[in-house]
Amino acid sequence: MRIDLPGVGAYELKEPARWPVPETPATSRVVYAAAHVVADPLGDNTPGSPAAVDWDATLRFRRHLWSYGLRVADAMDTAQRNMGLDWAATKELIRRSAAEARSLGDPAELVACGAGTDHAPGAADLDTITAAYAEQIETVQATGAGVIVMASRQLARTAAGPADYHRVYGKLFGLADRPVILHWLGEMFDPQLAGYWGSRDVAAATESFLELIHAHAPLVDGVKVSLLDEEHEVGLRAALPDGVKLYTGDDFNYPSLIRTGSHALLGIFDAIAPAAASALRVLDAAEAASDAKARDELLAAYDVVLAPTVRLSRKIFEAPTYHYKTGIVFLAWLNGHQDAFAMVNGAQSARSLLHLSEVFRLADQAGLLTDQELAVGRMKALLAVNGL
Repeated sequence: MRIDLPGVGAYELKEPARWPVPETPATSRVVYAAAHVVADPLGDNTPGSPAAVDWDATLRFRRHLWSYGLRVADAMDTAQRNMGLDWAATKELIRRSAAEARSLGDPAELVACGAGTDHAPGAADLDTITAAYAEQIETVQATGAGVIVMASRQLARTAAGPADYHRVYGKLFGLADRPVILHWLGEMFDPQLAGYWGSRDVAAATESFLELIHAHAPLVDGVKVSLLDEEHEVGLRAALPDGVKLYTGDDFNYPSLIRTGSHALLGIFDAIAPAAASALRVLDAAEAASDAKARDELLAAYDVVLAPTVRLSRKIFEAPTYHYKTGIVFLAWLNGHQDAFAMVNGAQSARSLLHLSEVFRLADQAGLLTDQELAVGRMKALLAVNGL
């Protein structure tokens, strides 16, 4: 099957891959896919409007992720928090996602949701910021879902130094009914989070972060780190208290980080769930192997599965990184998980046609166009709308 792609030319698609749905989840790592929301194509999702969500398609996509043995991280930046998903829609997403998880098992085991301060954009003192966090934590906990304490733009703007972060987070730990995941989102994902944990110097910020975690270790399930710095993550992972997980959020270097011990909470796993699940089962087998040669062969097979997904991920997450959601939703549309290439806040326009054409090619190279006829038909329709 062939298609003419702008910037690529005549492109011959690969033989389609077949990704088996696992009977049980992988056990060697705890893995979350940060999931996107599906916009209602008939809703007013123009920039600045309240989010209009296609709830049926949104929940159907979460069932897709669960079917591959992945947990779901919901109401996170992949779901366009702080970029179009307003608090009213976020509350509904948390409620619906947790209820859907409950139909399959324990919501706390299947889904964790972001709690932040984005519904209080004008918060400008620590007490108000703490109260805003508390409201969202209560909202998540009331559903039975796990809590991910998201980085706060309001706290980044207000805090005078590490002590202010420790004061706010220390109070939040007292509200938690089970251990939480802390989220360190780098400024490449959100420029308004520059200097988080009290310093623009990463080493100083890391020292502050570790001091907080060590002081409250029993209440920290893990830390989700999205700095796109493999060396830093390895060092941070080694410095965490026993029992506290490092969930990699590095969409550039995840294969090696997971292989060497990180767990995962990744936006790219929204798009590559079938390949990720397959690779994780190989990693399970490798870590269970008693023979060194067999283990090395399995680890090599793990790398073979994920290597082409990294090329895809690096394209989707290229600068400006915070527009990665467009590529994620584009692939969901190509693969038939939603009927329209539409996003809340009109964010489908955030990437160029040349960018999307290369995403199409790299997704095919990674074996992630699961219905090539559908994908080619939809890509041709997009090209036609753009005069090609």
